[in-house]
Amino acid sequence: MAIERAGGSIVSKIAEVLVEPAIKQFRYMFCFNNFVQEFNEQMTSLALALYRLQDAVDVAKRNTEEIEIDVNKWLEDAKNEIEGVNRLENEEGKNGKCFTWCPNWMRQFKLSKALEKKTETLRKLEENGKKFPKVSHKAPLQDIEFLPSEGLTPSESSKEAFEQIMKALEDDNVNMIGLYGMGGVGKTTLVKEVGRRAKESQLFDEVLMATLSQNPNVMDIQDRIADSIGLHFDEKTKEGRADRLWQRLKTEKKMLIILDDVWKVINLKEIGIPFGDAHRGCKILLTTRLKDICSYMECQPKVFLSLLSENEAWALFKINAGLHEADSTLNTVAKKVARECQGLPIALVTVGRALRDKSAVEWEVASTELRNSQFRHMEQIGEQKNAYSCLKLSYDYLKHEKTKLCFLLCCLFPEDYNIPIEDLTRYAVGYGLHQDVESIEDAREKVHVEIKTLKDCCMLLGTETEEHVKMHDLVRDVAIQIASSKEYGFMVKAGIGLKEWPMCSKSFEGCTAISLMGNKVAELPEGLVCPQLKVVLLELDRGLNVPERFFEGMKEIEVLSLKGGCLSLQSLQFSTNLQSLLLMECKCKDLIWLRELQRLKILGFIGCDSIEELPGEMGELKELRLLDVTGCRNLGRIPVNLIGSLKRLEELLIGCYSFKDWDVVGTSRGGVNASLTELNSLSHLAVLSLRIPKAECIPRDFVFPRLLKYDIWVLGNGYSELDNEYPTAKTRLYLGEISATSLNAKTFEQLFPTVSQISFRRVEGLENIVLSSDQMTTHGHGSQEDFLQRLEHVKVNGCGDIRTLFPAKWRQALKNLRGVEIKDCISLEEVFELGEADEGSSEEKELSLLSSLTELQLSCLPELRCIWKGLTRHVSHQSLAHLNLDSLDKLTFIFTPSIAQSLPQLETLKIRSCRGLKHLIREHDDESEIIPESLSFPKLKTLLIEYCGQLEYVFPVSVSPSLLNLEQMTVVTSNLKQIFYSGEGDALTRDGIINFPRLRKLSLSNCSFFGPKNFAAQLPSLQELTIDGQEESGLNKFGSITVVLPACNMIISLVQLKVLEISTCDELEQIIATDIDDGNDQILSGSDLQSLCFPSLCRMEINECNKLTSLFPVAMASGLPKLQILRVSQSSQLLGVFGQDDHASPVNVEKEMVLPDLQELSLEQLPRIVYFSLGCYEFLFPRLETLKVRQCPKLSTKFATTTNGSMSAQSEVSQVAEGSSIGRMWTRNNGWEEEEEEEEEEEEGVIRLIGFLHDGDR
Repeated sequence: MAIERAGGSIVSKIAEVLVEPAIKQFRYMFCFNNFVQEFNEQMTSLALALYRLQDAVDVAKRNTEEIEIDVNKWLEDAKNEIEGVNRLENEEGKNGKCFTWCPNWMRQFKLSKALEKKTETLRKLEENGKKFPKVSHKAPLQDIEFLPSEGLTPSESSKEAFEQIMKALEDDNVNMIGLYGMGGVGKTTLVKEVGRRAKESQLFDEVLMATLSQNPNVMDIQDRIADSIGLHFDEKTKEGRADRLWQRLKTEKKMLIILDDVWKVINLKEIGIPFGDAHRGCKILLTTRLKDICSYMECQPKVFLSLLSENEAWALFKINAGLHEADSTLNTVAKKVARECQGLPIALVTVGRALRDKSAVEWEVASTELRNSQFRHMEQIGEQKNAYSCLKLSYDYLKHEKTKLCFLLCCLFPEDYNIPIEDLTRYAVGYGLHQDVESIEDAREKVHVEIKTLKDCCMLLGTETEEHVKMHDLVRDVAIQIASSKEYGFMVKAGIGLKEWPMCSKSFEGCTAISLMGNKVAELPEGLVCPQLKVVLLELDRGLNVPERFFEGMKEIEVLSLKGGCLSLQSLQFSTNLQSLLLMECKCKDLIWLRELQRLKILGFIGCDSIEELPGEMGELKELRLLDVTGCRNLGRIPVNLIGSLKRLEELLIGCYSFKDWDVVGTSRGGVNASLTELNSLSHLAVLSLRIPKAECIPRDFVFPRLLKYDIWVLGNGYSELDNEYPTAKTRLYLGEISATSLNAKTFEQLFPTVSQISFRRVEGLENIVLSSDQMTTHGHGSQEDFLQRLEHVKVNGCGDIRTLFPAKWRQALKNLRGVEIKDCISLEEVFELGEADEGSSEEKELSLLSSLTELQLSCLPELRCIWKGLTRHVSHQSLAHLNLDSLDKLTFIFTPSIAQSLPQLETLKIRSCRGLKHLIREHDDESEIIPESLSFPKLKTLLIEYCGQLEYVFPVSVSPSLLNLEQMTVVTSNLKQIFYSGEGDALTRDGIINFPRLRKLSLSNCSFFGPKNFAAQLPSLQELTIDGQEESGLNKFGSITVVLPACNMIISLVQLKVLEISTCDELEQIIATDIDDGNDQILSGSDLQSLCFPSLCRMEINECNKLTSLFPVAMASGLPKLQILRVSQSSQLLGVFGQDDHASPVNVEKEMVLPDLQELSLEQLPRIVYFSLGCYEFLFPRLETLKVRQCPKLSTKFATTTNGSMSAQSEVSQVAEGSSIGRMWTRNNGWEEEEEEEEEEEEGVIRLIGFLHDGDR
């Protein structure tokens, strides 16, 4: 009865105080469970949407695509919202499920409202996640050319040229710069260094580079630039692509385009480069051998890169020749040789390396040969004759004829071409360069040795991959001169834009090699008489039909590489000496004529979509060693027994995007296509690349033969992780979208001793890194101890049955491991089970597990309890550079003390959403180790810790002196007390200062800055500082810091600070400590305040700091010359943006202060603010574009424009300024505009009512 009377009383009071609009507010008290249910449903829906999108993102990343910015932001927002739900769920649990009398009304009201608001936020977030047209795009190619240059020759000339160019780049009146000098003098190397430096110093938004060469191809140049910026052309014409490139480049505010090796005047508009009045922010830097080109292109500074001085040349030569000061006799003749190089770097390097370790007699001979070189008398090579002589000498000093011939084969490729070593191998085999070797792989190794020799003496250049090399254009010119002599008879017209067959004055009868690669030849002669021709490399227009009799007069041809065009194999019926036939993107017909090519060793149909089936007659090619049909997407049939009949086949390359319809012997559909069992009849098979679409295609008792190299995909309906590397480069196994139980582990047992890369994706029933070791036998090929000895990379995704990825019995798999990536394995409990070793045994002494591991990524592993299980003293992480941990809820620590001691190369440490994580370094491990004082992370550059709610500390303070390379630190987690803690026995840093000389970006949340109170931080390179005291749920904000910058020396060190953001710090009283006197920090005087400044600060945002009364003392206002954006909001105790410090001694402050660069000023929801500045009459903002004042009811400062257009803030006004209590916005273009005030009275009324009822019931 008492409850009923109380309820009636409540209802009558409600009726008296509120009308119908308040009904909505009362739902928050009486419908709490409904809000909970809606919230949980929406939460589940968002989590599913997140999983789907994340899965698509992961697939895109594996294809090296770049994720759209809005997709990344959505994923981050969704994860943050989901992480923030913990606090809300805790609050919901505390509220209780039974509605008893005398509930905490205020709490229930607020919690219901928060649930409703959060539910709506999640709903909108989910809706937005469905609106993305695509999740990713092809990433722009990495600017490999702008990596630090090792070939830059230091000299006065290069230093002067570099400084001239950099000065011109910073001059707004200069937009075209020319660098000219002899070939081989180092122009390309210098401009790459310029590009690298310009990019590092952020002079430009984009730095692009393209090489033009003597015969520039506009479409190739467009492609190179487009690749660098991630642009993809749909247009087919040169003009259409130029328009598209023009539009794209116009979007870049400031860019530098480097055009290398220019030989003729360039029409920039034809390429699509906006320049001059069309784009004032675009600068061009070109290199050329011809000074006139600089004049024709109207280069303002024409920078000359001269040859080295005699002393500089001798120093460079001496290094490359390995000479020592003590050997005066040899040095005398060596100086003569060096003088013959006449200061040209490329000549000095190549000749020096060619004569390294040679006798004095050989040096004398070389000196004589240089003086008498035939190139001295060749008028056509002009000033380059000296360089040609030197490079010819380097060629002559190559020890082996086969190395010389390999060098000459490289000149068959176009200028500045990335030469595939695999192509060289196939040409060399066909050309008979290595007839003495037994296999293709042996020949490949020989070619690699020759390439290394040529690179070591600088006659070939390395590229960003090990599978390609390049030739300097000057070196290539010399190679062509040599190869074109009667001795060799090469004709090279590669990459010069030919449309028809070149008609030479001399006969083709003496030619041994013809290269027309890199052209689009649209017309061929009916036939040619080339009785000595052995190598033909052609690139044809796609629509050109090769004449039937074209090859009739080339009976000695041994190598034919043809790209494009249409070819009937009948036209090759008389070319019976062919040993290498490589057809790329070619329309092929009459394949049965292949049977005439009985000497054929290498046959490639690469990207030939016209081929639908291989002819059975190919089985007659008894000498065939290599068959490559990669990229033949329409190849659907390989006749039964065709593969098995190629008894000498060593390499079968089918790839992932070609034939995959394998038959199974003994089934109803058997006999239509080839089966895998045919591989077992190939006793020489060593290299294999193929795709198996389903486990049913693998015969029950089939076992892959032992192979040297392989790419094998068993994918089900999954995707491929194929990269652009040649399939003959590694040993890789991919399993996806299948059940492990459907596979016979014995099928793969011969592969496990040599596999270097394993990828498992959604493999059901997979228990560990080996499919099922119990099923495997060794068949006399060694023991299981050999398994996984060469394993380097492992990727595992979505395999829900794994508990331990690397069991102890597969410990040998850890010796060469370089990269591990594991994701979405819901049962995984540990990654590495280390096992035991008998103390003092030889096994223990030899163990150095994981010493090659460079990258470890673990994410979404809800049951993972430890990364390393067992005696971690066996582990050495001396190579680990990147450690990324995400969503590992049961992981309580990361490192044991012994592992933490072995991380000298660690560069990146990222830890996200590890809810159970309590320590980064466990204080004691199973071996009773204690955290040592010698911990250090000298290479660490990036430290990120987010949403690890139980973590209180990160590192002992003794670690801080080792973090000299730290560049970025982000710590966003709710209960963290300090990043650096002072433990027992911690040695203090010198002078109590934690110094981070390279830290550029710092983001902190809810922690007392760096460390103990008696430590100060110096941050001379810091550019961005963000402090957010908000806890992850968004409900309760307990920002605990009271001072952001507690020490004077810290403030002085922030000279590079550009961005300062502080939000949700409820206890924050001061940004700069001006009144702290604890025996260590002095009280700042007025003169101190004037000297303190942030000369680089551009943006400052303060939000929800409810004990802050002002941002800075007014004396510091003059120290903000570059401040552009100032936003202050929702800070209930703020009295003024700038304040007068009562504790500071009097200081003469100018009556008129200026913020010269301020462009945006926003003051919102500041209920107590009275003045813009408490200690100054007037502020001026000459460049202000936007001013916003909203819900500042006590603000008396008057904002008005002056006669010269500046905005002023006048503080000595007694009455409240107009519009301060509601909302006003001023822009330079539109003047003042009023905003409508948001209605919040209903909520305030209900809160007052609840308080009234609560007091009455008490």
